[in-house]
Amino acid sequence: QVQLVESGGGLVQAGGSLRLSCVASGRTFSRYAMGWFRQTPGKEREFVASIRWSGDSTYYADSVKGRFTISRDNAKNTMYLQMNSLKPEDTAVYYCAVENSEVARVTAGRVDYWGKGTLVTVSS
Repeated sequence: QVQLVESGGGLVQAGGSLRLSCVASGRTFSRYAMGWFRQTPGKEREFVASIRWSGDSTYYADSVKGRFTISRDNAKNTMYLQMNSLKPEDTAVYYCAVENSEVARVTAGRVDYWGKGTLVTVSS
């Protein structure tokens, strides 16, 4: 099994920045895609960003494109999400995810492992 632990969430004013981290441990795979999802009460968990195992290809939701940047450091089994120009609409619980695949686009229905989430709150 693989364990995923997110960190970096918190309270920030609109226009500010946060960086989320996700550390993978346990029986990790040599080639696996990683991604970030977010969820608010009453809504489905939505895709935010994902990155291929090699780090050479990324995908972003239209709502965060140009503001968020996803990256990974495989030597540290760690993925990051740099969030800039934050908006109140970005308020959500953010979840780390792993898909045991060589694709760049992580799909919620194909996720093999989920983290427990970290709360991001953006005030106006």
